[in-house]
Amino acid sequence: MYDLHTHTLLSDGELLPTELVRRAAVLGYETLAITDHADASNLAHLVEAGSMVRDSARRYGVNLLVGVELTHVPPSLIPALAREAKQRGADIVVVHGETVMEPVAPGTNRAACTCEYVDVLGHPGLITVEDARAAAEHGVALEITSRAGHNRTNGHVVGVARATGCLLTVDSDTHAPSDLMSKEARQTVALGAGLTEAESREVLSLSIKRLLQK
Repeated sequence: MYDLHTHTLLSDGELLPTELVRRAAVLGYETLAITDHADASNLAHLVEAGSMVRDSARRYGVNLLVGVELTHVPPSLIPALAREAKQRGADIVVVHGETVMEPVAPGTNRAACTCEYVDVLGHPGLITVEDARAAAEHGVALEITSRAGHNRTNGHVVGVARATGCLLTVDSDTHAPSDLMSKEARQTVALGAGLTEAESREVLSLSIKRLLQK
């Protein structure tokens, strides 16, 4: 199992990075990305802090991806900050998409979907077909989320991804211990979003290495 979108107390989550890793290990996760909320003020610190937990994650049998979630960043600044994150050693860059729950700046989805340094567009809301086509072209995965509120548009995201050939991920946007999903819960979220059984199996067994090799 994988989860490419989680938060710790380094931003607005409740757990230390190591505790989050341990809880994920107990649930059977093989890959976990820690992607705390980032902008220009804390990006460098988050990448450095996350890197310090790699050894602990290895000892718990978890492949830790050090990352950030660029959050409420002006769209024109997303490419430069995503590039900086990768240059500083981030394994994965998530962008906080235009969820219907928050006043994310219009154009954020477009900026993320056209950026070679972005890997996942988190909870992209009512993403347009045009932006999804750009995501498919640039290898940016669209997220199906279990996060309350943000998950209202999961069905739309699946439909647009089908029409454009986008990669999909199923993530928790974990902030609290109870947010981490079991294997069964992940399957329910995938099917509930409108994926078929076959599509669910494919998405839930996504090759993370392949996703990140852009």
